[in-house]
Amino acid sequence: MSAHTDWCAGGHRCQLGEHRADPLTVDIPGAGRVVLTRVRAAAGREYAEVRATVSLAGTDPAARRQLSSLITSVATALRRAA
Repeated sequence: MSAHTDWCAGGHRCQLGEHRADPLTVDIPGAGRVVLTRVRAAAGREYAEVRATVSLAGTDPAARRQLSSLITSVATALRRAA
């Protein structure tokens, strides 16, 4: 494994040939939570690992609409970031 970067958290997070930063967690009241982690893979490519937890409506039709909107929004965000 290569030397740690200045942002690498080290320890148990840094394994399998990759380096991982401490995760950044953002709580969005009433909406959910996003956890963002910077990663450098063993091959040297860096990427952002994004994990989201989204509050869904209690009824199936509304939850399905939310999920559809979420997929569209995520695709738009990925295109903008790329």
